[in-house]
Amino acid sequence: MRNFPVDLGAGLRKALAKLTGAAIIDENAVREFTKELQRILISNDVNVKLVFELSKRIEEKALKEKPLPGVSPKEHAVRVVYEELSKMMGERHEPKLGKQKILMLGLFGSGKTTSTVKVAKFYQTRGLKSGVICCDTFRPAAYEQLQQLAERSGVPFYGEKGEKSVERIIRNGLVKLQENDVIILDSSGRSAFDLDLQRELKLISQHFEPNERYLVISADIGQVAGKQAAEFNASVPLTGVFITKMDGSGKGGGALSAVAATGAKVAFIGVGEKTQDLEVFDSKKYVGRLLGFPDLETLISKMETIAKEENIKPEQLLEEKFTIKAFYEQLRATKKMGPLKSVFGMLGMADLPKEMVEQSEEKLKKYEVIINSMTPAERDDASLLKKSRSRQERIAKGAGVKVEDVRRLLTEFEKMEKMMVMFKKNRGFRKQMEKMMKGGFKMPGGG
Repeated sequence: MRNFPVDLGAGLRKALAKLTGAAIIDENAVREFTKELQRILISNDVNVKLVFELSKRIEEKALKEKPLPGVSPKEHAVRVVYEELSKMMGERHEPKLGKQKILMLGLFGSGKTTSTVKVAKFYQTRGLKSGVICCDTFRPAAYEQLQQLAERSGVPFYGEKGEKSVERIIRNGLVKLQENDVIILDSSGRSAFDLDLQRELKLISQHFEPNERYLVISADIGQVAGKQAAEFNASVPLTGVFITKMDGSGKGGGALSAVAATGAKVAFIGVGEKTQDLEVFDSKKYVGRLLGFPDLETLISKMETIAKEENIKPEQLLEEKFTIKAFYEQLRATKKMGPLKSVFGMLGMADLPKEMVEQSEEKLKKYEVIINSMTPAERDDASLLKKSRSRQERIAKGAGVKVEDVRRLLTEFEKMEKMMVMFKKNRGFRKQMEKMMKGGFKMPGGG
């Protein structure tokens, strides 16, 4: 079987669309699908043995299991694929919210130090005081990197520059950060797992006494993730794995499935470079997004977090008068939600052309500059701009854009304004959205 590089999500969606587009779901259609599935997964560095076991289970269940009442053969096939892929990727993680100590482990280049601050920020947004300790005595720049990241994110930091005794750093750090609910320790890494690292991690674990031990692994290492998880686990028993670089990495599926196969649990995934670009791992949501199903729950959760950070009340988005000022707040919130590709993926629109997504990113930046060039009165009353070309020209000049760009923004604002009016009037749609927000969305086939 030739190993063609195929984008995991795009490949799965294309194969599934071909299966559901077949006139009947018979043995030939299912076999053709599983053959394509094997090619896609193997090209994405998923272990060959896992792939063949998965395709065998899919064939058996899709052809031999009876669909549930009211479920069509096509819906049944989609459900089987979704459930079996989810099982292969592991279980959902439920982070403990309470007083705890967390040890972060990992090799060089995994993103361990950045992930340490991400985890601290995660608990902060859930109302827990979180601080970080730099206990990386091996890498010279580790102290400065963690200190800068922590200070930029408003996370309490402790470290002792040049100190080589991990016992001393831990003892003093625990005293200094004792008022924090969650204390996260960034340990030393190496270019490869060796005896020195093993001894140091055991020593750190002994003195720090962590409740959670998270191994940080980069998604782009593929199947090697399983070997790393097994090595670290033998030295310091892991309670979870944090997989970084999951924002569009073609090797994400390989790393996830390899970790799950060792029995280790994926706890978090990093989906971008910003501090808030972290998600609690849920295999069903991950696979759902790969297959093109909307993930409204995660999208709404992100919106709620950003609304708190920006001090925007939900009712502000449904004000009687929708203004350019409110439109501006929404643009700022959208930018904070991470890469637009990720946001579109949560909406089930993962296959938008790359040019369109890049255009959208540029458009957001341009609109922000234009709105900043408006007066407070113009932001509160868009009709002032619609009637006055001189105002449009003044704003364009101030923003360094063309008048057509200002008009384009006004057109987009009018569309949003109409949508908001429809949303307020359409109670049925609002109830449907509320149901989705409360977890009422069902996967195809009743899952």
